[in-house]
Amino acid sequence: MNANDSVPMVQMLSPEGDFAVPKNYAEYGSYIERLTEEDFLKFYRDMARCRRFDNEATALQRQGQLGLWIPAIGQEAAQIGSGYGVGHNDHIFPSYREHGVAITHGVELMSILKMLRGVNHGGWNPDETRFHLYGIVLGSQVLHATGYAMGVKFDGKVATGNKADDLAVISYFGDGATAEGDISESFLFAANTQSPIVFFCQNNQWAISSPTASQTRVPLYRRGEGFGVPGIRIDGNDVLASYAVTAKHMDDARQGAGPYMIEALTYRIGAHTSSDDPTKYRTDEEVAYWTARDPLKRFEVFLRRQGIGEDFFEEVAEAGEKLASEIREATFALKTPEMDEMFKHVYSEPHPVIDEQLDWLKRYEASFGGEN
Repeated sequence: MNANDSVPMVQMLSPEGDFAVPKNYAEYGSYIERLTEEDFLKFYRDMARCRRFDNEATALQRQGQLGLWIPAIGQEAAQIGSGYGVGHNDHIFPSYREHGVAITHGVELMSILKMLRGVNHGGWNPDETRFHLYGIVLGSQVLHATGYAMGVKFDGKVATGNKADDLAVISYFGDGATAEGDISESFLFAANTQSPIVFFCQNNQWAISSPTASQTRVPLYRRGEGFGVPGIRIDGNDVLASYAVTAKHMDDARQGAGPYMIEALTYRIGAHTSSDDPTKYRTDEEVAYWTARDPLKRFEVFLRRQGIGEDFFEEVAEAGEKLASEIREATFALKTPEMDEMFKHVYSEPHPVIDEQLDWLKRYEASFGGEN
């Protein structure tokens, strides 16, 4: 199953929903102590919200309303936990599957659907959330994040002692992206400049159809060691471990400790994208093994043991159905953008070649006669 049980891993919430902070990872326990019951409920609401959004978006894509969909089912704990571990001043550079992290930082969910329907230039304004645009080109976002973190360090916004000014950067990527040279270059530059960045790898164990075992001879959290980037593995299906470890190392980065890597061992329950058929390369037994370790079910067991009643879970389910109805209605109501929209924002200043191309397209469209 490639669970790599022999590899040390931070886990606070077992698959059976039992909570404990391991003695050898006690440094992370204080971050859990900060959490209130309302925080726990928020984590669950957002994990469930992400799951329901994901299922509805998959249906919309199958009905021809989206050009593509990238599901994150099974990875909600890694994303919601780490997302809430990121500070109010930090910057986030996602890959293309971080819908849960987007939820934790106020990105409007319809903006993700607009991007994947192809009606705008990226979906949302990063200046409003510090959540940068999805990195569709594999690994490129990690270079962007490292460059940003280097700039933060050069600007002296690290370890100033003023929490209102200090900031760090986090970048998300998958196990497949670790095989890209971009990731190694990012480790090198981040380590040499001791830049404030956390590299967060969601190891969902399949780079499309290639298993992690075929890509590396060592656990991925050790990938940065040779460059000077220490790392740790966490149970990516444990929302509490994901939160605590991310929060701790983001704090460290802001205080000048330099780069760090977190490998969240999780599993992609669904397809790589809506263009993929995982039944061609995965066994039913493997999927069943990981489905039984569903992060949502695990956290639900924990909450029920804390005395959270059925009313709460019914409320969450109702909110999910309302969300699904709203995004479905909004998606069907989307208009086709004017054709000149695709020529905007290509360059920061007007460019004669862009103007020439727009003029040609207008003439081409007009040659058919009638309405465009």
